[in-house]
Amino acid sequence: MSRRQDVRRTGLEGPPPEERTRPVGRRNSQGIRIDPEIEAEHEPRRTTISAYVKDEPGVLARVSGLFHRRQFNIESLTVGPTQNEGYSRITLVVEEPDPGIDQAKKQLNKLVPVIHVRELDGNPVAVELVILKVDGDEPDKVQAITEMYGGQTLDAGPRTITVQITGSESEIDDAIDAYKQFGIREIARTGQAALARGEAETARVEEKHT
Repeated sequence: MSRRQDVRRTGLEGPPPEERTRPVGRRNSQGIRIDPEIEAEHEPRRTTISAYVKDEPGVLARVSGLFHRRQFNIESLTVGPTQNEGYSRITLVVEEPDPGIDQAKKQLNKLVPVIHVRELDGNPVAVELVILKVDGDEPDKVQAITEMYGGQTLDAGPRTITVQITGSESEIDDAIDAYKQFGIREIARTGQAALARGEAETARVEEKHT
C-alpha cells in the first residue's frame, strides 16, 4: 500500500508505520523512558546528603516518598534531633549518576519542611552503630572481638551474646565479618549519621522564604 493510500485509509498524515522512528532506551518501573546516551554518560557514584528539616508530622514520609517515586537508590537513611529544638537532620547515603544526585537535592529543597540541603563532599565525619546478637558458645572470644573494635556487651546469656559497635562504615563491615565465626543471629544497623568536617557548616539553619 502506498503512503497516499495509507493516509486515505487511516485519515492520519505522516509516514507509514514501517518508516516511523522507534523510541530507544529502557523504561523504569513508572514507564518513563530513559535516554540510553544520557544514562551511559554518567556512572553512579556514592555520596552523602544532609537535609536540615522542621519537625512536622509526616516530614520523613515525604522525604522518603520523594526518593521512592523517582526510583533513587537509597543505601541508608537516618533521622534525629539537632542542637535546635524543633528541627531534625536527615542523612541519606545514595548511589546515583550525577544528574540523579543533582535532581535529588533540588527536589528535596522544594519540600516546605526542608530548610537546607547539602551534599557532604570529600570526607565527612560519618559514624554508624550496629547491634549484633551472636551465639554464646565462646564468650571469651566474643569479648575479645568486642574489645578489639571498642564495642560494648549489652546482653549476655547462656545461649546468646548481644554487642554494640560504633565506627565508620568500613569498621562496621569489618566487625560484622569478624563476628561471623560465632554465628550471627540478628543484626540491627543504623546507617550513617554525618557532619561536615572542620568548621564547615553542615547546614544553614535560616528558614527559607516561600
